[in-house]
Amino acid sequence: MHDTGSRPKIVATPDGRGVVGHAGARLLADLADATGLTSAFSDALGSLRVRRAGHDPGRVAVDVAVMLADGGEAIADLAVLRDQAGLFGSVASDPTAWRVLSGVDGVALARLRQARALAREVAWAQMIETRGGLPTSTAAGLQVPGLVLDVDASVVICHSEKESATRTWKKSFGYHPLFCFLDGSREALSGLLREGRAGSNTTADHITVLDAALAQIPEPHRYGTDILIRSDSAGCTQGFLAHIRSLRAHGIDTFFSVGVAITEAIRDAIRHARNWVPALDTDGQVRDGAEICEITGAIPATGYPAGTRFIVRRERPHPGAQLTLFDTIEGWRHQVMATDTQAGAGSIQYLEARHRAHARVEDRIRTGKDTGFGRFPSRVFAINQAWLELALTGIDLLAWTQHLLLDGELATAEPKKLRHRLLHVPARITRSARRTYLRIAENWPWAAILAAAFGRLTALPRPIT
Repeated sequence: MHDTGSRPKIVATPDGRGVVGHAGARLLADLADATGLTSAFSDALGSLRVRRAGHDPGRVAVDVAVMLADGGEAIADLAVLRDQAGLFGSVASDPTAWRVLSGVDGVALARLRQARALAREVAWAQMIETRGGLPTSTAAGLQVPGLVLDVDASVVICHSEKESATRTWKKSFGYHPLFCFLDGSREALSGLLREGRAGSNTTADHITVLDAALAQIPEPHRYGTDILIRSDSAGCTQGFLAHIRSLRAHGIDTFFSVGVAITEAIRDAIRHARNWVPALDTDGQVRDGAEICEITGAIPATGYPAGTRFIVRRERPHPGAQLTLFDTIEGWRHQVMATDTQAGAGSIQYLEARHRAHARVEDRIRTGKDTGFGRFPSRVFAINQAWLELALTGIDLLAWTQHLLLDGELATAEPKKLRHRLLHVPARITRSARRTYLRIAENWPWAAILAAAFGRLTALPRPIT
């Protein structure tokens, strides 16, 4: 065997002093303070505090959210924060964290959600003041006006018996939570933990998740702003679409864009469609092999809100695509969407591309499963509900960190890249002239970016209390 000499020889010793890991995760903890999230959580969970000298339950909840945002998967991972008191201060023990989670009943959970909404209002105000506005959604190379909310569900597999975990429609075992994400900023507005056998197109659950998401939007943006709600065909129920339309009577300008299951009447309309035009890619360029056509009026719209339009997309199937018999005969893969956005708000090419951008929510859920809700820690359903809410909080902290403190590639990076480049960075703590310094290795490629993020964090405007 030949020694290539590609790595320097090392001798490992356990005597380093003042060295900490996960230094960038301190950004998340400090941002929770800067947006008022920590104090809001403290107020929300104040009734759970057993003794004055004990850990603040709100602070414990924030530490769990920070741990999940940092990539932790279990309460035991709080040790990463707890064993670095010089960086994170006093962090609760695992049993204390368990007691806090087990104390979050329905009332406390509602208060946590209200606390998240208060912190979001501050974070959005900080974005507007320091960045000149909020992140926006795009489709076909154009900016989508207003806010875009994406509703979608996903199966979370459980590998042990847990309360309300059941067989799922995918023939697996676990939960079937439903989520709503804000497309432009990637914030996790709401989530509903459901048993595994919960239906994909349950109207009541969609309404619950949407209403909880709208409650998270600060009032100045909830009223007087166009709000587009997107969903796949699971959201195409008469009750859900009627609810979206009814919100206009309460001053909320909501619209929908949902997938539609293809029925025999729709197949017949597709066969007779003639005015096909090229479909567009996400950048606004013509997509080769894909066409769209509006079939409003060619199919019965009974049960849909007045003014609903239907657009069909067909494209040459890619290798491995799952096709229906109709698709196989016609030689195209077909998808249909319904929207109540009227003519004058964009071409059907734009509207169809805007709807297809709903697929981005699958990335939000995929990365969310690596940020807390891919594994649930307890056999008790109520504890797992609280865990889900803190996982959504961790996702928000990551999004706010990117929009408030970062630029360029890292401002849009997925959590995994953010963790490896910034959050998990080691550093050394030193003290001089009554000040504590976090000294990041000068040869770390992203050291200057992390230091600049801490500088921006310090300069953020704080809410007046």
